[in-house]
Amino acid sequence: MRPQNIPAGGSREDTGAGEKKTTASGAARLLTSLTRPIPAVVFLVAFAAVYLLAVWTPIGQSAENALVVGYADQARIFSWSQSVGPPPLTAEYATVIAGIAVIALVRCCWREGCAAVAVAVITIAGAEALNTFVLPRPDLVNAPSNLTEVSFPSGHVAIAAGLALGATLVASPRTRPYVAAAGALWLAVTAAAVQALYWHRPSDALGATLLACACYTLARPLVFAAVAFLCAVLIWSTATKRLAGPAPLLQR
Repeated sequence: MRPQNIPAGGSREDTGAGEKKTTASGAARLLTSLTRPIPAVVFLVAFAAVYLLAVWTPIGQSAENALVVGYADQARIFSWSQSVGPPPLTAEYATVIAGIAVIALVRCCWREGCAAVAVAVITIAGAEALNTFVLPRPDLVNAPSNLTEVSFPSGHVAIAAGLALGATLVASPRTRPYVAAAGALWLAVTAAAVQALYWHRPSDALGATLLACACYTLARPLVFAAVAFLCAVLIWSTATKRLAGPAPLLQR
């Protein structure tokens, strides 16, 4: 007669091994969820280090200002950038809207789609907000006026990096390497172009790329956090309305 807690054709050793495998897989998933934010922290620390070294030290400012030699119209990409592109050097907003629309419609799975859109939107909006309102550029080396404007991080590179990583996240496993390679090529061309045209410094392009990488590693946790926040707001709003309203009449 076989014990009830042992499956047919099995043994106590097999049952114990299965339980150990289940426990190990659960622990692995828990460890993965706990360590997921670590790469994002690394990217953000690198972002801050690049900003501090390139913008807030005389050596960093002097090194990057020394790269500005000649005029932008002497670059080979100048005439191309003034005519047809490549995006986002021209049609920035159209590139953002079209890219986000394509990312949102590629996959039917809402989790990957929302995460991919979040990567693009947070990267682009974050770079614009940091560049405009948060990160100043002091003049530490008495540079000419055209070299004192705030340009960190690059908004153009942020568009390319955010859309490329968003598309990589939403792509299927079979096509993901090709999408990542095409996105990396587009990002490299954009970063080289904005430097050749003297729109941005090397640190601007690197900072925007690091910001996009940080958003990519935090994409799914951010989506879950946003959903939880919205649910909490809805519950709080419903409870507040009920408390503020008149007490219901009890029927006899």
